[in-house]
Amino acid sequence: MKPRTLGRHFRESLKSLGRNGWMTFASVSAVTVTLLLVGVFVMIMMNLNKVAEDLENDVEIKVFVSLEADETGTKHIERIITDMPGVESVDFSTKEEELTDLVLDFGDELSLFEQSNPLFDVFYVKASDPQQTENVAAEIAKIGNIQNVEYGEGKIQKLFKFLNTGRNVGLVLILALLFTAMFLISNTIRITIVARRREIEIMKLVGATNWFVRIPFILEGMWLGLLGSIIPIGLVAALYYNITEFTQPKLSGELVQILDFTPLVYQVSALILVMGVFIGIWGSFMSIRKFLRV
Repeated sequence: MKPRTLGRHFRESLKSLGRNGWMTFASVSAVTVTLLLVGVFVMIMMNLNKVAEDLENDVEIKVFVSLEADETGTKHIERIITDMPGVESVDFSTKEEELTDLVLDFGDELSLFEQSNPLFDVFYVKASDPQQTENVAAEIAKIGNIQNVEYGEGKIQKLFKFLNTGRNVGLVLILALLFTAMFLISNTIRITIVARRREIEIMKLVGATNWFVRIPFILEGMWLGLLGSIIPIGLVAALYYNITEFTQPKLSGELVQILDFTPLVYQVSALILVMGVFIGIWGSFMSIRKFLRV
């Protein structure tokens, strides 16, 4: 396509936005609200995913070594667990270290501290994939000289199910919002096309190709999506900046953390911009197809 023709299409698309001022305003406003909701949902979902990963990574298997196992037997168990598929890390804690930790948790009044140590040597095992914790624990339980294996059976599965459900629900909501934005832009372009249907028919009768007619409307949809993404980007950035300034000092040193301001805001802003342009172009493309049949 010649630069002169492309320049004409750009001018036509911008003029159309001006001629249909109220519809442009309504469509941009609707897209702004929709993309703002999408941006907020995306930030929430990315942070929930971060929290989910933190919780999942904190899940570990506690393996109690039988009192009958000597030092050689304990090292043998460690080698087996370390070489086991799906195991990420293995940390050993002697029964003396376990008792010391117990005293730190409950205080010096713990009467067991002055008596013989009844605790077990323990291995703390983490699975490469936290979702496979149950399977890894089952394999470890088959090893000889293992007294017991604990990993929060039941509670862990409920946690993983809840986290996976939250992720799926968030994804569905985001997709629903995107389809809503595409529908709004498509309707706006469709109204514009109906008003200019006779003009399109004349252009087609004098030999204009489908793409020659289509491109100004596609560009118009692109402008609508682009304009509708500007305000959400600013609001999302300002909102998340205030959230991080308020919450990060309070969560310092805690297990659960939220994502840093950067690069999250840059990523979400780029996503909003790309989504705005894409749904604008796609909405226009879909709405003009049936009007090109003359």
